[in-house]
Amino acid sequence: MRSFHILAAAALLAAAAAAPAAAQQHGASHAMLLPNAMTWVDVPSLPAGAKIAVIEGPLNEARPITARIRFPANYRLPAHHHPVVEHVTVLSGTFHMGMGERFDRAKTTALPPGGFAVMQPGTPHFAWTEEETVVQIHSVGPWGVTYVDPADDPRRK
Repeated sequence: MRSFHILAAAALLAAAAAAPAAAQQHGASHAMLLPNAMTWVDVPSLPAGAKIAVIEGPLNEARPITARIRFPANYRLPAHHHPVVEHVTVLSGTFHMGMGERFDRAKTTALPPGGFAVMQPGTPHFAWTEEETVVQIHSVGPWGVTYVDPADDPRRK
């Protein structure tokens, strides 16, 4: 898990730092953020093409986190798991998700906009897209990604 935090910290913290500046502040604990004010950056822990906009964080601390991830069309996310509960809400496109240790398109459920999934810590899952798809994740950090097959981890390449 530590390798994720070290490798991704700069990109994630840059996005998290941009969020408060773009948000309209209302008191010490209230903020609103318009979609066009979000800062999208590459996600070192995911295969190339995915972008993240951290809304609430930072992801590497034991605090509530919220982020949006934009996946391009024809994206494949290999089997992986997280150290914390993951809540996923589909905002646009269709997110095809499956559970298990091996990527298998036939064992996925097509989640349309408004679709929701929750995975407990350590639950292997995978996903793919046919069109550009945006999901929102929320959890309590620290966040991390561990691939079932270490060869799938883009941070090793």
